[in-house]
Amino acid sequence: MIDSHCHLDFDAFDEDRKQVIERARNKGVERIVIPGVASANWQNLIQLCEREPRLEFALGLHPWFLAQFQPSDLSLLDDMLNQYKGKVKAVGEIGLDYGGTVNISQEQQEEIFCAQLELAQQHELPVIVHHRKSHHRILHCLKTTGFAQSGVIHAFSGSIEQAQAYLNRGFKLGIGGTITYPRASKTRQTVAALPAAAILLETDAPDMPVNGRQGQRNSPEYLDEVLQALAEIRQESATELERQSDENSRLLFGLS
Repeated sequence: MIDSHCHLDFDAFDEDRKQVIERARNKGVERIVIPGVASANWQNLIQLCEREPRLEFALGLHPWFLAQFQPSDLSLLDDMLNQYKGKVKAVGEIGLDYGGTVNISQEQQEEIFCAQLELAQQHELPVIVHHRKSHHRILHCLKTTGFAQSGVIHAFSGSIEQAQAYLNRGFKLGIGGTITYPRASKTRQTVAALPAAAILLETDAPDMPVNGRQGQRNSPEYLDEVLQALAEIRQESATELERQSDENSRLLFGLS
């Protein structure tokens, strides 16, 4: 299995990161994609992926971490994308969060998001996109920037109509622990109707714990629980869904 979105570089894993990786591999998780969230953590992320085989990285500026944003961060991102060409798998995690927890304006968020879309376009890389109450503006930014690369909408939880709008632009949808909760009926209905070619399995560890593990640190070793929930919702073979999701991740991120 490929965990297409896991923050294994976060402090929550500092005490037992190697053991987490080993347990995940014992559960069948062979590859993990780790998005960058702030310029201050990019070098540590890259060093982690250079030490540990089968870990892949993306670089980006996440909206939650934009309070300390400097215009030079975009120049640095451009430089890093050049320096690590062929190794960096995407620009991300980037996006728009209109949930009221981000300390900069929506206009500033959109400016930084669009700038990163343009960098991804220049470097011919996919994007990993965070959303919160912002689907309409994400789609607007994709259109106005002329973004023509692919990408994944991380932790997708929208309607089938919203899903289709992204699929029409060649995007995939990241599906994680949310679908393990029976109360997430809208998302489960959407996931049941998606083409399998649109789905990327993800954990978002250490966040977004699966049902039954609320309050615990999430981990890539629990990716199989997301897979089993997906198979149940779609009434399809878990083996086939795993194969399809892995193929989708390989195609999107250029994994061998």
